[in-house]
Amino acid sequence: MEPTVAAGTPRHSIKNWFVLLALVYLMLLAVSMIGSGFKFATADHARGLFEFASNPVMGLIIGMVSTALIQSSSTVTSIIVAMVAGGLPVPIAVPMIMGANIGTSITNTIVSLGHVARKDEFRRAFHAATIHDFFNVMSVMIFLPLEMATGILEKSSQYLVSLLQMDNSVAMSGVNPVKAVTEPVVHWVTEGLMFLPSVYPGVVKILLGVVLIVASITLMGKVMKVLMVGRAKDILHTSIGKGPVSGITSGAVMTVLVQSSSTTTSLMVPLVGSGILKARDIYPFTLGANIGTCITALIAALAVTGPMGGVAMQIALVHLLFNIFSVLLIFGLPFLRNIPLSLSSSLAGLAAERKIYGAAYIAGLFFVMPLSVIFISQ
Repeated sequence: MEPTVAAGTPRHSIKNWFVLLALVYLMLLAVSMIGSGFKFATADHARGLFEFASNPVMGLIIGMVSTALIQSSSTVTSIIVAMVAGGLPVPIAVPMIMGANIGTSITNTIVSLGHVARKDEFRRAFHAATIHDFFNVMSVMIFLPLEMATGILEKSSQYLVSLLQMDNSVAMSGVNPVKAVTEPVVHWVTEGLMFLPSVYPGVVKILLGVVLIVASITLMGKVMKVLMVGRAKDILHTSIGKGPVSGITSGAVMTVLVQSSSTTTSLMVPLVGSGILKARDIYPFTLGANIGTCITALIAALAVTGPMGGVAMQIALVHLLFNIFSVLLIFGLPFLRNIPLSLSSSLAGLAAERKIYGAAYIAGLFFVMPLSVIFISQ
């Protein structure tokens, strides 16, 4: 009788690696589908759509709410990459990327509620969770006005794209392997939807792409956890106490391995809640997670071919540069570094005394405030 294959055997691992490759293909296909559908649907209506989102605050809110609902900045930023490939201007997409950074921090804040029954544990866990929130909000408060005044992220990312010669290399027809494997499927879906009137073929392609991208990234995270979470935990334990540079680097590497900053930061919360680590210990690790999560959008940008390949890579690089600049500025300057720690500590103290403050904070920051801005703007 043939012996069964245990979960950790090489045969099992090989199967998971093939599953992972298939999911990466689905993600790239989804990006191509959304870009194609967005281009089709907005061909005659682009100006009105872009005017709706041209207010940077609206773009920020759209990115923030959508990420809070989906609970994955990787998914939202990949969708934004696809929309840019379909014609969404980069200046409109930049605030949406910033909003996604805030929205993703809801996950670890919700995880901290698991400690709500024990006052001291909840105070420590909520403190650890909301450091991420306050850091990301501070980043936006600094860089959104700076971007509006100077275009620093747009110009920096454009310069990097020119160095990488993305405009030329991506546009070379017949060379890009991603285009070769995704374009036939997108074309087949387009042909199958042409019986629909008006903009509906494009709308259906966008919806199909969104479903595919959510499913593929969610499953990709699960497969990566099976393949890598043991190694990721080793990285965590060896990096703590070795200084901020080691913490940031380890947080970035761990997030790349498990393909989810929410997983990385949420893993920290119970450790702090139980008293194994302090909130200050996991602060650099959290910042590294912000940087590591950018890998998904960079991979998604590879799905975009032709003349829009450069701008798709540009918006993915905006995400990376935004997070790197934020870490260098806020964590690099001593007088800014401790602000997220102090604010999260004060809020955690209030939430531990009266749980309603914690609930009001989550609902207010991630839903009530953004939806109120949308309502007022209309």
